[in-house]
Amino acid sequence: MLGKTQFTNQQMLDWMGYVADLQNVTPEKIKIANLCGKKRNLLALIATHKRLLVFVDETQPNMLYKCWEAGYGDYEMYYGTGYEPSEMKHCKISDMMDDPISGPTVIFIVNENTRESMIFGMKNDNFFHGTVKYVGHEIRSVIMNKLELDIRDVALMVDAESVVIEASMIAYEGTIIAGERDEGSKRTMEENIDKFGVHNVEVVTDLSADTLSKFPTPRLAFIVAKKGEIKKDIESVLKINPKAKFIFWTLELDLLLEIKNTLKEYGIDVTEVMQITVSKTDQNSVFVAQPSPWIITGEVSE
Repeated sequence: MLGKTQFTNQQMLDWMGYVADLQNVTPEKIKIANLCGKKRNLLALIATHKRLLVFVDETQPNMLYKCWEAGYGDYEMYYGTGYEPSEMKHCKISDMMDDPISGPTVIFIVNENTRESMIFGMKNDNFFHGTVKYVGHEIRSVIMNKLELDIRDVALMVDAESVVIEASMIAYEGTIIAGERDEGSKRTMEENIDKFGVHNVEVVTDLSADTLSKFPTPRLAFIVAKKGEIKKDIESVLKINPKAKFIFWTLELDLLLEIKNTLKEYGIDVTEVMQITVSKTDQNSVFVAQPSPWIITGEVSE
């Protein structure tokens, strides 16, 4: 069994001071991430911070390879080992991508060209497709806005593959529970989790209270509505969080009406119903409309 690595607060502060002096910057310009024995989304942190100080251990031996695979191989890196500050190797991530992490390790990643902001609506070409047909990325950006996720949030997302990936990058210190009841969609979800290195995603194949109770309690549920499942999905969520917020997605008008009526049946106020329409020109300058989904938001009455 692997030993437990635990940096103390003082050790992390000492390393912070060391790299701040090394870079001749003030400590507030450095983001700290302690990944020792934790499921955290490192790639999202790299994508949104110019200077990232990472504490990691043998529980993530292939971390640098994952960074290279995600396109960060040319990023500048300082690599050190041990609990106390000592000389760090200066190189690129690609130089050490094949070296497994085997103990207490400190990695300082620098990229001045990084934009310290989160971009919603990744292009669909970035995802593994498998059996999944993804929503247009412009529509997904609106969905992400409606979710209003915090970095430590916990959310349940049902049949929402690409939304899961983007949500996990925003809630990189939280947990995204991905409900995938179709085997093909489950495989595609797992392929995307591996590709993007989002270790804060937990995949489940059913929404029973016994299954969901094994994870942190979700604050909200984003559900792609399916006929015959709406009432069961609402009941499952309310069993684990009676105050949960619901956001449903559907392309079907009859399901829109069913969702609104079912939410009211369970004492959940429908706070917003919106339809998103996106039209773009094709190569012949002809406007082509994408499918226009309905998004229904509900919150439990006080």
